[in-house]
Formats: sequence, structure tokens, C-alpha cells
Amino acid sequence: MCRCEPPSFFIYFIFGKVHGIWLACGRVWVYNKQKMNGRARQVQISEILTKTEENISKVIIGKREATRLILASLAAGGHVLLEDVPGTGKTVLAKALAKSIGCGFERVQFTPDLLPSDVTGLSFFNQEKGAFTFKEGPVFTNILLADEINRATPRTQSSLLECMAECQVTVDGVTRELEQPFFVIATQNPVETIGCFPLPEAQLDRFIMKISMGGMSARQERQMIDRFINAEPLSQLKEVCTAEDIRQLQRACREVYVHDDLRDYIVSLVQATRKHGAGAFAAAQGVSPRGTLALVRAAQGYALVEGRDYVAPEDIKTVAVPVLAHRLIGELEEAQRTSLINGLLGSVELPTENWKR
Repeated sequence: MCRCEPPSFFIYFIFGKVHGIWLACGRVWVYNKQKMNGRARQVQISEILTKTEENISKVIIGKREATRLILASLAAGGHVLLEDVPGTGKTVLAKALAKSIGCGFERVQFTPDLLPSDVTGLSFFNQEKGAFTFKEGPVFTNILLADEINRATPRTQSSLLECMAECQVTVDGVTRELEQPFFVIATQNPVETIGCFPLPEAQLDRFIMKISMGGMSARQERQMIDRFINAEPLSQLKEVCTAEDIRQLQRACREVYVHDDLRDYIVSLVQATRKHGAGAFAAAQGVSPRGTLALVRAAQGYALVEGRDYVAPEDIKTVAVPVLAHRLIGELEEAQRTSLINGLLGSVELPTENWKR
């Protein structure tokens, strides 16, 4: 009796088809799961930023844009220079941010007699141990408020260069890493210049943004009176996130998508600052390559503040002046720097595209 069996190649063909379908379904399942995890992570990041911004607004009135720029700088892993006249809330804003985050905070009042060791720490001889012991300075924290930084001497100002650029401190030939996140908020007063030491360009370049607080409307000033007349909101502020949340935020910032056309646009914008023109622009030296990377990071950070996982042209335009203006080298007034960058934003061609991944 003849028994018919299917050819072996037919079995292999059917098995291959089934195996291929199984692999395809597996890839779809993994892709969908990654997509869902990505969305959940994006929601979590947005919640961290929203809660922090709302918490700061319990103390600070009418400074929404300045607050969002600081949060973008924090997400980008940079440092911020707050410059404005006295009494505009620079120190209070820095303190409100620090109290909103459950991490270390130190404040240093910069004065002409402040020494570098007062910032970084120093080694002293411990008689009990019979050896030198290192005492950490206030820089060994997560958020450092350098108040009125331009009142200290250049020698003391330079003690922050290594900390800000490399997140480490070297004293007596020993290098010590700083805990992440490490965020410097420096303040300075632009009107009282007697007894002050202007920050050199090398130090200004370390700040990802230079932000002005701006004034208040009559309505906002009245709200401030009502809020502070019988209470001290800053002392009542509670933390709404942790240092680990900020570390997660900074990791997410580096994953924010930047379209190729927007990368080209950023390069064109920075290159335009290096081309000498007429008038005040001819006296300025353009933005450094560090400024190019700072603009990318700041745009990524602002995209997160806006609740997106991709950079849009509006993000670049929003952060361009705070990121680029203070990096122009030359005898330029603040208004001239701002006008120059705004002019370039209007003249450099912006491509139109779908900016999502």
C-alpha cells in the first residue's frame, strides 16, 4: 500500500512561513511596547516639569517665561546667569527652584574678599588624625546659588570654571567628582558697577543661558502684595520632585529628537554671527562652537518644557537670544546684542517640515 507523504521542502516552506509571521508579530509587539513605554515616560517627564513650574509660581508672580527658561537649562544640564536690577526676584526664584527639588542646596554670597577655597573647599591638617583632611566647600551640592558673582575677584570667579564645565573639583592635585545633578544659578546686578569685576568671556561662555527677570505689571504687583502681606510663601514651599527625577529629566533631554533640517538651521544661525557686517555687528566676534551645542541642548530642554519629545522651530527661536547674545564678544550693549540675534532669526531661512521623528 502506497502512503503519500508531503515533500520535505513543502514542510520547510510552511514552517518558514509560520516562523516568519511569528517573528513579524514579535517585532510589532516589541515596537508597540516600546512606543507605549516612551509615551508613559514622556508623560512622567512632563508631570515633573509641570509640578515644578506650578510650585515655583506659588512664590514668583509674572515670571513664567524666566521660570520655563531656567527649567529648560536644568533639563539641558547647563547653568544659568540671572542678570537684572536689584529687587526683581532673582535670588527668590533660585531659592524657590531649590526648595521644589529634594536635593542639596548651597548659597554663596560673592564678595571681593571671598577666596577660591571658600567655594571649592580646602585641605587642613587634622591634629587628631595626624594627616591632612579635605573639607568640602559649598560647591559640593546639587544646586549652587552664586549670588552677585561679579562682586568677587576674577581669581575667585575662576574657581567655578572646572565645576561648571566638567562637574569636578581639583584641589591639591586631587580631583573629586560632583554629584549629579549639579546646577549653578549665578546672579549679577548690571547697574552697580563700582567695586565689581565683569565676568570674562570664558566664564560667560560656561552659562547655557543669560536670563533677565523683567518688570511686573500693576496687576502682578498688586497680586504680590496680597500674597506676601500676611505670609512668607517661600518658607511654606514643599518639594515636588527628587534629584533622581532631575537625573531622569536630563537623560530624557538628550533623547529629544532634532530634525536634520533644524540641525542645519542651527549651524546657519551660529555661522551668521561670525560673519562681520556693518555698524555694531562689525565689532563683535561670533558665537563659539560651545555655543552651537548649547543652542541644541537648550532647544531640546525647552521642547521638554513644552511637553514634546521633538524640537520645533519655535523652541530654537525662544532660546536663541538667552543662549547666544551673551556669547558675542565686543563692545556691544545688551540691547544691541538682543537686536542682532533677533535680526538673524528673521534673516536666516527657516525650513518647513514635519519635525516629528
